[in-house]
Amino acid sequence: MYIKVNVKQIGSRRKPVAAEQFFLSKKPETVRELIVESVRTCVEEYNERMDMGEEKPLEQQQIDAMSQVGKITFGMSYNGKKADFIKAAEHALISYEDGIYKIFVGNQMLEQLEDNIEIREESEVTFIRLTMLTGTLW
Repeated sequence: MYIKVNVKQIGSRRKPVAAEQFFLSKKPETVRELIVESVRTCVEEYNERMDMGEEKPLEQQQIDAMSQVGKITFGMSYNGKKADFIKAAEHALISYEDGIYKIFVGNQMLEQLEDNIEIREESEVTFIRLTMLTGTLW
């Protein structure tokens, strides 16, 4: 099934968030299943890119957007290792439990991993990575 996932466009000031099609191999019933299926899709796509070994040249617009962030990269791993789905899923679940990111379906924030969810093809899902601020207290 395909869902819409809101993705932050790096360096884009006019339209910072855009909905993109995202494939899930099965319909998730819980928050845990949504996270695991999302990780599965990302790991499979990453490993396919590793197998193909092809890199497309970057367009000037992509270079400009990445330079605003401070790092220009092709998005490939240079150590040649493929992603391990089990480890990636475990890390994603632990990060969710630790509050590193939040998930919204429409305007509803998802809470617990075992909460039931209703995802349809027209549903918009947003993953928000939270940034921890540091500072000193006097």
